[in-house]
Amino acid sequence: MKSVSTLTSPLADLGLQQSNIFYQLSPDELIASALQRKEGVLSDTGALAIDTGTFTGRSPKDRFIVDDHITHDNVWWSKVNYKMDGAHFKGLHKKMIAYLNGRDLFVRDSAVCADEKYRMNVRVITETAYQNLFACHLFMCPEANGINDEPEWTVIAAPGFEANPETDGTRQKNFTVISFSKRTILIGGTGYTGEIKKGIFSVLNFVLPHYYNVLPMHCSANVGADGDTAIFFGLSGTGKTTLSADPNRMLIGDDEHGWSNDSIFNFEGGCYAKCVGLTAEKEPQIFNAIKQGALLENINFFEGTDKVDFDNIAKTENTRVAYPVNYISNALIPSIGKAPKNIFFLTADAFGVLPPIAKLTAEQAMYYFISGYTAKVAGTEAGINEPVTTFSACFGEAFLPLNPVKYAELLGNKIEQQQVNVWLINTGWTGGPYGTGSRISLTYTRAMINAVLNGELDDVSYNTDPIFNLKIPAACPNIPAEILQPANTWADKESYERQANNLALAFVNNFEKYTATSPINLIKAGPNIVSAVF
Repeated sequence: MKSVSTLTSPLADLGLQQSNIFYQLSPDELIASALQRKEGVLSDTGALAIDTGTFTGRSPKDRFIVDDHITHDNVWWSKVNYKMDGAHFKGLHKKMIAYLNGRDLFVRDSAVCADEKYRMNVRVITETAYQNLFACHLFMCPEANGINDEPEWTVIAAPGFEANPETDGTRQKNFTVISFSKRTILIGGTGYTGEIKKGIFSVLNFVLPHYYNVLPMHCSANVGADGDTAIFFGLSGTGKTTLSADPNRMLIGDDEHGWSNDSIFNFEGGCYAKCVGLTAEKEPQIFNAIKQGALLENINFFEGTDKVDFDNIAKTENTRVAYPVNYISNALIPSIGKAPKNIFFLTADAFGVLPPIAKLTAEQAMYYFISGYTAKVAGTEAGINEPVTTFSACFGEAFLPLNPVKYAELLGNKIEQQQVNVWLINTGWTGGPYGTGSRISLTYTRAMINAVLNGELDDVSYNTDPIFNLKIPAACPNIPAEILQPANTWADKESYERQANNLALAFVNNFEKYTATSPINLIKAGPNIVSAVF
C-alpha cells in the first residue's frame, strides 16, 4: 500500500489529519481492498461486482451549483441547475471532512481531457475502494498520461455521509454540490459512481466553452482509416453505442468529448456502459471488456453461480460496467481525432414520421441539437403505455450549466467554419407508430451511415419534407427507395399527416423556452404546422 507521504499536496490541508490514506492504488489492489472490506464479490470473469445501495442511478434534482461570483451571472439557473449558497456549501464541506477524518480513504490523482491543451488534473477522494476503482477507469491514469498529483479540482465522495436537509440546504439526504470558486465537488449519501463522472462532466461543460471556446459534447466518436472523424449524438435507446462501435473504425470514446478548433478529444480514460440484456453477439466489445479489473454495478448472478445474468434487472434497469478504454480492441490511443467530417443526430422516433436519414443545414443542426429529441416507448419506464416525446437539450440537458443556446451557437460556428455535414438518423419506427409500424432495420441504419461515411450521398438529389423542412436523399445504396420517405410507408396518409403535425407541434412548443435568447434564423429552422392538428 502506498502512503500519504507520496502526496505532493497532503490531505491535511483539507483537515484530514487522522485518516489512513491509500494513495494511487492499482486496480488489482483496489479490488483486493474492496473484497477485504466486503464491498463486493468477483464474477466468473474476474470483474468486481458491487451494489451501489439505495441509489442505482443519478439523482438530478439533488445536484446543486454554488451561487458565487463565477456562476451568478453565467449559469443557466433552471430545473437542472439548482442553487446552493456559499454558507451551506462551507457547512456541508466541514461536516463531510469531520465525518471522513479518521476513516480509511482512497485517493487518486488523475486527469480528464486527452488533448493536453485542455487537460485538467482531478483528485478523487472516496470512502470506498470501488468508487476509487471507478475513478481509476473513467479518468486518465498518470502512468500513461504524465499526470502529476497537483489537483486543479477535487472530488470528495462519501456514500455513508448524509446531509440534513433542514440545515444543509439540500433537498434530501443525498447530494452532489459543485463549487466553481472552490473547485470542489461534494458527493454524499449515494454510492452511485456515475455522480463522480457526471460531476466532472458538468464542470467541463462550463469551463471549456466559457474560457476556451471548446464545445463539450455528450456523444460517442470514432475515426476511419483515412482519419475522418464521425460523431454520434443520441439519448438512451437510440443506438449511439451500437452504431459508433464499428469494427472498421477506431473508437475515440463512447460518451463525453470536446471539439476544439482542430480536434475531437475524449474527456475520459474509460467507458461506463449499460449492460442490461448484454450478449456477446449484440455488443461483443462491451461483453469482452467485462474481465479482470472491470467494475460491475447492480447486476444479478444466475442463482447459485458467479455468472452474471444480464437479463435480470431486479435491482435496476441501469446495470453498468466500468472499464479502461484499452479494454476495447479498436480503441484509439491517445483518444484524439481530427475535426469531424460528419455528425449524426440519432433519434428513435416512435411516432414513425421522421425520415430514416436527412441532411441538415447549420441552422437546422442547431435547432435539432437544442431540441435533443427521442421518444420513450412502452416498457422503458414504469407508467409508459404509449410513445412519449422526450426532449433533452444538446442530448444532455442534465449536465448543462450554460444556456443550451450558447452550446448550439458554438456548434453552428464550428459546423460552418470546418464545413461539417450533419445528419438526422431515425432509428425508430416506419410504416406507422409504435404498435402499428415496425422498427427500422439496424441493417438499413448501418447501410445509411456507411453511405454517408463513404461519400455515397454527396452527389445524390434530395427532396424536402414539407412539415419538418428536412432534406431527404432520393436514393441511398442498399436501401429501398420507399423507406426513405416516411409518408410513403403509411397505408393511411391522413393518419400520417396528423401524427407528423402533432410531433411538429411538440417541437415548436418545446422550443418556446429558447426563443427569447435565439436568433430568428434559428427559430425558423424548426418544423412547420402545414395543416390542422386533429
